[in-house]
Amino acid sequence: MTTASKTIKPQRHSRASGRVTIVDVAHMAKVSPMTVSRALKTPALVQQAARDRIAVAIQQLGYVPNQAASTLASAKSQVIGVIVPSLSNAVFVETLHGIRDSLDQHGYKFLIGESHYSPDKESQLISTFLTQAPDGFLLSGIEQQESLRHQLATNNIPAVRMFDLSPNRNDMTVGFSQKKAGYSMARHLIERGYRRPGFLGAQLDPRMMKRRAGFRKALADAGMDSGIEVLTAAPSTVELGAKLLGQLLQQTPDCDAVFCCNDDLALGVLFECQRRGISVPGQLAIAGFNNLPWSAHANPGITTIVTPRYDIGFTAAHLLIKRLKREPIEKARIDLGFELAIRAST
Repeated sequence: MTTASKTIKPQRHSRASGRVTIVDVAHMAKVSPMTVSRALKTPALVQQAARDRIAVAIQQLGYVPNQAASTLASAKSQVIGVIVPSLSNAVFVETLHGIRDSLDQHGYKFLIGESHYSPDKESQLISTFLTQAPDGFLLSGIEQQESLRHQLATNNIPAVRMFDLSPNRNDMTVGFSQKKAGYSMARHLIERGYRRPGFLGAQLDPRMMKRRAGFRKALADAGMDSGIEVLTAAPSTVELGAKLLGQLLQQTPDCDAVFCCNDDLALGVLFECQRRGISVPGQLAIAGFNNLPWSAHANPGITTIVTPRYDIGFTAAHLLIKRLKREPIEKARIDLGFELAIRAST
C-alpha cells in the first residue's frame, strides 16, 4: 500500500537574513512588490481587492517591514535618538514626555538610551543608535566627547543638547543657566539672613557642579565662607541626603542653611532634621533643586528651584525637527529660564 505524498512549498525568504520579504508578500498576494510597497505607504492608490489580498499575505507570512530598507529609499528614518542620564529620575521622565508630545505632532518616533551619567556610555549608545540611521539626536548636557561630536558632524546628523546652554554658537541647546540657578539660591539664603550656608552635592555630573559654582560665587561675592560643603560621586537618594547632613554638621556645627543639589537630598535632610529634633527653618534652613511634585507638600514645604523639564523636551524636539525640515531657526540657543519657589523650609 502506497501513500501519496504532498509537496509543501517552503516560504520564500531573503537568503541573507531569513526574513520574510516584500517579494514573498507580493508572490502570495499575486501582485507586484511595487504594489505591496504602495499599499503600505499610500493605500488609497491601491484597489481594495488587492489591499485585502496583501493584508492576508502579511498576516499569514508574519511580514515585518524592513525599516532599514525604507530608510535607504527615502533617506529618512523618522527616528530620533534620545540619551538621558537616568530613566528612574522623574526629572528626565518629564522631559521624555515633552519629547514624545512634540515628536508625535510630526510623525517621528524615538529611541531612548540611558547613559548613567557616563560620557563613555553615552558615546557607546550613540554609536549603537547610528546603526539604526536616526535622523538626529537629543542629548543631555553640552559636555560630549570630541570624538562623539566629530562622529555626528562627519555623518551630518544634527543634535540638540538639553538642560544647559552652550557658549558654542554652532550648538543647538535648550535649557537654562545652571550656574545662575545656584547663584539665585545663595542670594535668597543671604537675603533671609543666613550667614553659614552649606552645599550638599551628589553624582557630581557637570550640571550639578555648575550649580555649586554659582552658589559658591554668590557667597564669595557677599564676603562669606563658600567652602562649607560635602560632595560625593554616589547617586543621589533620600537616604544619602540624611547621611550627608550628618557629615556636614560634624564638620561645620554652626551651619545654618543647606542647599541640596536636588530635592531627593533635600527630603533626606528634612527627615534627618526631624529625627534629630533640629527645627526647620529655625535652626537649619533647607533648599533643594528641581521642584519635584512632593517638595511643595513636605512639612515644611521645601524651597527649591523650579526647572522647566517638560518644556525643555518639547522645545528641544521642536528645534530639531525645524532643522531636519530645513526651516529657518531664529535662535539655536534657547534659554527657558528657571524660577525660585520660596517655601517654609527657608
